Amino acid sequence: MYVEMKHIHKTFDGFLASKDVSFGVEKGHLAALLGPSGSGKTTILRMIAGLDRPDSGDILINGKRVNDLPGSKRGIGFVFQNYALFRYMTVAENIAFGLKVQKKSRTEIKDRVEHLLELISMQELGNRYPHQLSGGQRQRVAFARALAPNPQLLLLDEPFAAIDAKVRRELRSWLRKMIRQVGITSIFVTHDQEEAMEVADTIIITNEGSIEQIGIPEDICRNPKTVFVKDFVDTKRYEAWKRIRESEV
Repeated sequence: MYVEMKHIHKTFDGFLASKDVSFGVEKGHLAALLGPSGSGKTTILRMIAGLDRPDSGDILINGKRVNDLPGSKRGIGFVFQNYALFRYMTVAENIAFGLKVQKKSRTEIKDRVEHLLELISMQELGNRYPHQLSGGQRQRVAFARALAPNPQLLLLDEPFAAIDAKVRRELRSWLRKMIRQVGITSIFVTHDQEEAMEVADTIIITNEGSIEQIGIPEDICRNPKTVFVKDFVDTKRYEAWKRIRESEV
C-alpha cells in the first residue's frame, strides 16, 4: 500500500471525529472517501495532508511514518474545494507558484508550466486571470497547480462541489483520465455516491467517524457489509454507473 492509516483516533473538543480508522490505498489508485456530512471523511484527508494531527495511530506514505512530518515535507498536492487560486496571478503564475517556492530555475518553471497547460488543454489561456475563467477551467488550473511540484500523492477535497451540475460529469471523466495518465496515487472526499462510483477505483465509506466498508464500486453495491451501507448506497443505480465508467475506457 502506498498510503496507510493504522488505528487512527482523533478528537476535537471532546468529539471523537475518527474512531480506530484503518485502511490502505494502493500506488497509482484513485480512492474516494464517501460519506454523509459529519462522517469524518474530511478529517481523514486533513490528517493525511498534515493539516491535523491524529491523537493516536500511524499514518504511512510510501512505507514511511509521517505523523511528525510537516505537510510541506510529505510530497502531497492538495486541491481545495474552493480552488484557492490567487486572483491577482495569471493561470500560468498560479501553476508556477509551487515551483517558485521550490526555487526551480526559470527554464524548469517555464517548461513545467507549458507541459501542464497542455495537459489540462488550456495552452492559450495562460495569461488569463481566475475571474476570466469558468468554474470548470478554474478547477483544471487548481489541479495543474497541485501537480506542478511533482507530488507523489494528490488529495482533493470535494473537487466538484463548487461546479455547476451540468459540467460535473464532464469533469469527473476528465479527472479520472488525467489521474490515470499521470499515474499519481489520489484520494478525494465526496458525499456524492454517483461521483464516487463513476470515478474511484476504491471506495472507503465513512460514518460517524468510523469506516463502514472498503471495496471496489461493484463490491460496495452488490455486497453491502453493514446496514448503514445498504441504506446509504443506491445499489439499483450501479448498472448505470458501470455503463458510464465503461464508456470512458
